[in-house]
This record gives sequence, C-alpha cells and structure tokens, in this order.
Amino acid sequence: MRTLLRILRFTRELAPYYLGIVVCSILVALTALASPFLIGRATDVVVGAVAGQRTPSEATTLVLWLAGGLFLAEVLSTAISSFGGYLGDVASARMRAILSVRYFEQLLGLPQRYFDEELTGTIVNRLNRSIIETTNFLKSFANTFFTMLLTTFAVLIITAFYAWPLAVLLGIMFPLYVWLTTLTSKHWQEVEGRKNEHIDQASGRFSEVVAQIPVVKSFVQEFRELRIFRGHFADTVSLTKRQSTRWHLMDAIRRGVLALVLFAMMAIILVKTAAGEFSVGDMVLLIQLIAMARQPVTMMSFIIDSGQHAVAGSKDYFSVMDLAPERPLAELAARTGVEQDARPVRSHELHPDTPAVEFRNLAFAYEEGEGSVLQDVSLSIRQGERVAFIGESGAGKTTLVSLLLGLYPLSAGEVFVEGMPASQLEVAKLRERIAVVFQDASLFSGTIRENISYARPNASNEEIVAAARRANAQQFIEKFPEGYDSLIGERGLKLSGGQRQRIAIARAILKDAPILVLDEATSALDTKSERLVQAGLDELMRGRTSLIIAHRLSTIASVDRIVTLRNGRIDEVGSPEELAASGGLYAELLALQNEGTAEAKKRLQAYDLS
Repeated sequence: MRTLLRILRFTRELAPYYLGIVVCSILVALTALASPFLIGRATDVVVGAVAGQRTPSEATTLVLWLAGGLFLAEVLSTAISSFGGYLGDVASARMRAILSVRYFEQLLGLPQRYFDEELTGTIVNRLNRSIIETTNFLKSFANTFFTMLLTTFAVLIITAFYAWPLAVLLGIMFPLYVWLTTLTSKHWQEVEGRKNEHIDQASGRFSEVVAQIPVVKSFVQEFRELRIFRGHFADTVSLTKRQSTRWHLMDAIRRGVLALVLFAMMAIILVKTAAGEFSVGDMVLLIQLIAMARQPVTMMSFIIDSGQHAVAGSKDYFSVMDLAPERPLAELAARTGVEQDARPVRSHELHPDTPAVEFRNLAFAYEEGEGSVLQDVSLSIRQGERVAFIGESGAGKTTLVSLLLGLYPLSAGEVFVEGMPASQLEVAKLRERIAVVFQDASLFSGTIRENISYARPNASNEEIVAAARRANAQQFIEKFPEGYDSLIGERGLKLSGGQRQRIAIARAILKDAPILVLDEATSALDTKSERLVQAGLDELMRGRTSLIIAHRLSTIASVDRIVTLRNGRIDEVGSPEELAASGGLYAELLALQNEGTAEAKKRLQAYDLS
C-alpha cells in the first residue's frame, strides 16, 4: 500500500483528474442503483395489472414512465461513463509523461558509476514495465474502486431494510473475499520480482546483441545468444506456472465461498417471496441488488491483481528514483528544457600564470576497499599547453580524464580547473569548459547538423559550416545529397570511421571550450583517414589546453610535455626530447618502435600504443 500511495503522491498534479474520475464513478454507481428500483417497481405494476388490481391504461402509462426513467438512467450513465473514460485516458497519458520525464531526468543526474554497473536494456525495460503496470492500475482503480465501494455500501443499506440476514451475509462476503485474495499477495510479488529480473537480463542482453550484431555474427555466436535469451524466458514460464497455480487455486476457493454465500442469500429471498413477505417486485429488486454486489466483490480480485503488478513493477522504478544524484543536481533541474547555446564564459578573470588544469595529491579507487587506480598524482598544466599521457593499459590514463570531467568522486586530493577547485564548481559549469573527442566518435542518430551542433543547438549555419571546414569535414559532407541535413543512422553507422571522427572534431570546435581532452582519435584509422583527422585535430588544439591520451607514438612528438604513468602514479614528466634521452618508459617505447619486431609490437600494445 505504501508503494501505491507513493505513486499517487508522485503524480499529485493529476489530482483534478483523479477527483473527476471519482465523481464520475460515483454518479455512474448512483444511476446503476436506480435501475433495480425502477425494474422492481415495473414488475409490481405488471403483476398488479395481471391480477386486476390496476387498469391496463393506468398500468401502461406507469410502465412507460418507468421505462423512460430506465432510458434516462442509461443515457446519463453512458454520458458520465464516457466522460470519466476520457479523463482516465488523459490522466494515463499525462502520468506516462510525468513518470518518463522524471525517470529520464533522474538518469541524467545520476553519477557515471550507475551506468558502469547497469545494462542499457535493463534501464529501458525498467521504465516501460513500471509505466505500463502503474498506469493500468491507477486507471482501473480510479474507474472501478469508488463505484464498487459505493455500490457495495448502498446494497448493504438497502438489503438491511428488507432483511437483515442479507446484509449480514453481504457484510461477511466482501471482507472474506478480500482476505482470501490478499493471502497470495506476498508470494505473488516475490515471484513477480524474480520474473522481472529474468526479463531485465534478457532485455539488457537483447540490446547489447543488437548494438554489436557484427561481433556476434563474426564469432558465429548467434545460437549461443539465442540459447541465453530463450533460457531467461523459459525461467519466467516456470515461475509463472508456480505463481499461477497458487493464484488460481486461491481463486477457486474464493469463488467457491462466494457461490456459497450467494446461494444462502438467494435462498432467503426466494423463501421469503414464496412466504409472501416479499412482493415479486421486491424479489426482482433484491436479486438485481445481489447481482450488483457480486460484481464489486469479484472486481476486487482484479484490482488487487493489478495493484500487485503495479507494486512489483514500480519497485525497480523507485529504486532508481531513490538513488543520490550527481553532485549537485540543482543546475540540471534549472536547465531542464533550456537549450545551451552560449560559449563557456569565465566567472572570474584568469591570470596568465594560473594553471589551466591542476591535479593535487589525487587518489582514486572505483570501489571502496578496492586497490587504488590512482595514487598521489600531482601535476600542473599551463594554459595552452599540450600534454600527452602514456602508460600501460590500466595505468589510470582514462581515469584521470574521467576525474577531470567530474564523472567520479575523488577518494582524496583535488582537481583545479582554471584556478577553481572542481568540487566547488557546478558540474555543468565544469564540463562546459572542457571539450572531449573520444576514441569512439559517439555520434547520435539524426543529421550531421544536429551532431555538430550538439553542444550549441542554436548555432548558426555559418558557425556549423565553419566548424566542419576547420575539422576537414566540409568536403565529404557536401557530397551527401542532403548535405548537413543527411541522416547518419544510429551511432553514425552510415559514415566511415574517419568521417565520424571529423564530425566529432567539428562538434568540439563549435563548442569552443578552453580545455580539450583527446582520447586519441586516430588509433583505428587507415593512413589516409588518419592524415585528414589529424589535420582537424591540429586545428582543434590550436590555442587550447590539450590533454591527450596517446595511442600512437607519432602523435606524441609534437606535444609540449609527456606524462608517463606506472601503477597509478606519475613516473616521469618532461618534453619529448627530455624523456627520449632519460632512459625511462618513453625512451623504452621509442626503442621498441624502432626495433619493429613482432615481439616489440606486442609489448607496445600493452601500452595501448602502436
């Protein structure tokens, strides 16, 4: 119940819709209650006419008036029910929008660590399941619960007026049925949670396989992936069999008890009618009332079942909503719906001697209690300086950049950006000052124009074209029939590797941030593409502070300084010339490159170098 109340509080802005649905439900119940009285009265009139107690003319007039009342009640019930259905549909659509937007907003505010541990398919499936189950329950609850409650209460009062044993039996039947239904609730939810885990895992794997289908096919693993996928759903079938067996066994017991109570009530009505205590009209009235009471009781099973689905489906949703957002979240909420367009603006005047980036006594571990990835890292990078980072795979190069971007909290130490502690800067303000070109271009489906202007959606066409030209991308873009409005497919699959990288470079140029991070963008390209991309990178780095995660020794020679990392610590810092003569790691790598043997190339690959 707490979960359901939380859903209502979460969507409190829909309260006017809920109220309107409740009012419509009550009015529908009242119009429905009029029918048994009208039919009962018409029955007595007809019986009286047959017995000669009324003239045919008088009986006909009265019956027609009663039939007109039935017609009016039906018309009103239809109109009110239709309006209530409209309110329910709109409320359901708005609820979907509210839950989806808040979930997405929460995801955007969560730290990188959350996404490191969750599968994309699981994240998406969690939202879809929660919304479907929750909206279905609230819609059915609002449309039926209050009608059911009012109908049951009214029938209790009316039957008590005619015969108190009927009211007592009704009073027993309703709570007994509800109690028998709730007996299966805990077990049902536990099993449903286990089914959801299997479905989430299957959905997560599904998304991974679709995204990496060339890998699956090249390693001939289609059958293995199908077997894993099929296995998850086979487990859900097994769990459903156990779940359904228990549920329907209890349902048979519930319905048996209901049938027994209804038999007793019908026996009382028929015996009293035969004894002359009830008129035929009273008998018809009471039978219809009992039939009306039966429907709410059986509907309670559906509502509880729907509620259990909503509770089970929303648990994972709220488990995400309860996570602590990235520090701080205020600027994200303030920017919701606002497109950023302005270039980064400093909040203070920067002295020429102030380092652009400074790492001071930095330490970091991905999980508490695990070994540190970085330890006691201190480094100052001047404004406009080009610094390359090299080291064995796992030495902490990429982690250092992730900490600069504020993607993870520091274990110790501090990062300074343009003289300001990163911990005191708004996350968005920090990242506005940094442009990143990843090894994987990381483009979105959509047009070339949309991808270049991702950091500045309202950039002019002239600015976009100028950025593309500086990135050496203008020539191939103009060859597309739609030019900048050409669709590039998911992750830019319609473009070559070199074309994707040049779009990513144009995106960074248009952002015009003073600090640039390059996760070497030429490592996987052929020689011709590398030259074109490198020309774009040279243009991009001009006048900016550049941090380069090096994957090719050829790109390191032109930097101002090289930083070598070993076991999470800084080993050497110096110019390419200084480190080439120092006898350290860089000198060793140069020697390996010059050696050119298969063994030398293998050792270079251990440093992510070629």
